[in-house]
Amino acid sequence: MASTELNIAAIPTDLFIGGAWRASATGKRIDVIDPATESRLASVADASVEDAIQAVDAADQAAKAWAKTAPRVRSDILRRCYELMIRDAEKLAKLISLENGKSLTDAKGEIAYAAEFFRWYAEEAVRINGEISIAPSGMARTLVQYQPVGISLLITPWNFPAAMATRKIGPALAAGCTCILKPATETPLTAYAIAALLAEAGVPAGVVNVLTTSTAGKVSNAILEDPRVRKLSFTGSTEVGRILLRKAADSVINCSMELGGNAPFVVFDDADMDAAIEGAMIAKMRNGGEACTAANRFYVQRGVAAEFSRRLAERIAALVVDDGIKPGTQCGPLVNKAAVEKVASLVDDAVAKGAKVLTGGNAPGRVGYFFQPTVLTDVSPDADLLGEEIFGPVAPIVVFDTEEQAIELANATEYGLVAYIYTSDLARGLRVSEMVESGMIALNRGLVSDPAAPFGGVKQSGLGREGAHHGLLEFTEAKYISTNW
Repeated sequence: MASTELNIAAIPTDLFIGGAWRASATGKRIDVIDPATESRLASVADASVEDAIQAVDAADQAAKAWAKTAPRVRSDILRRCYELMIRDAEKLAKLISLENGKSLTDAKGEIAYAAEFFRWYAEEAVRINGEISIAPSGMARTLVQYQPVGISLLITPWNFPAAMATRKIGPALAAGCTCILKPATETPLTAYAIAALLAEAGVPAGVVNVLTTSTAGKVSNAILEDPRVRKLSFTGSTEVGRILLRKAADSVINCSMELGGNAPFVVFDDADMDAAIEGAMIAKMRNGGEACTAANRFYVQRGVAAEFSRRLAERIAALVVDDGIKPGTQCGPLVNKAAVEKVASLVDDAVAKGAKVLTGGNAPGRVGYFFQPTVLTDVSPDADLLGEEIFGPVAPIVVFDTEEQAIELANATEYGLVAYIYTSDLARGLRVSEMVESGMIALNRGLVSDPAAPFGGVKQSGLGREGAHHGLLEFTEAKYISTNW
């Protein structure tokens, strides 16, 4: 894949099990659709339960050798994975844009972000340090070492098909775990392209296996029911996360969950307005709003609400909406028809309850799964889009008066993934950051994601953390040895 030109036909489309590309046991295929044109890009193998068990077998056969592989060797392989992703960045970005719909600019940003997880965990692989201490009684020495948790099932969504995969594969491999990746059926080509790069980088056969399936429940359940599988790492909706947690409980499987979000974007009167608008464009429009970290609810203090609303609407109205792969596109289509229908229903509900449309508000009459970037004001507190994750290019604005009210509004959700706060008063910013119920806070910033930081939420937004050293520890178990000398 050294060339920057993308050849869809060259992307593997079969299951990747035990280091080999295989058709599914049933021979069935899944079509991959370009959301900008509604045309078929390719088809991929549709894994069955039989294929899932074969993937577990392959991961099991490779597990002992990979766990015993020297940390420096694992590190070098991960570093090579990073270098190969950077080498093929242009090609991978085009692939993401085609199957996901996001703008090429967003796709390039995702590849840079995704590759960085391989580089970060290449460095972390040699830093799985143990501990030694003396028991308080003085009667024993305690040695703690961190061992691989075991075979891991990694389930990723369609909105960041590269980054969500590398954010899980990187720490799993660094910790010494083998794994089975199940990407979303909307965006499987990116996962298979990455699997090919992993093999090229020297990842041994069976260490990473990739399955696409139209029967996600059956396949995931079969994997989770296998006693050899000891870890589940899932990124997706809270609704599906709850189902998987219940299933994982049957086997007491170690779980990491990065679930839904309903991020508040709070702008105080004393905020730097230029910075707040720029931050809002990133927090709302990155990936066309199809991100768990996307700003979902804009709470703006009364003194600047009119200016903020006007300026944000002007910026959003000026966005170029087109096929993501085209140069100059700033907002591509949503991922599928169902996504457009959901966003449209949320906007219609808000308008029916009194919201005013400053720009956008509906789906344009064209081929593709497009929805106009939208700004709404005078949004009623009972509007559905304030309580649900929008996952689209819609910014609802609500006015508040006091700091206490802003905190109350920000916390009025079952989710707690990320929150954005803009103020020029550092004391206020830190005070509000402590009071807002969220796993991550972007203070005067429109972006929180960083491979070196612990990504994750509280409440119904998930369990555990990804990225940083914390993400590595998610794939380990602490074993302690009590002894004397």
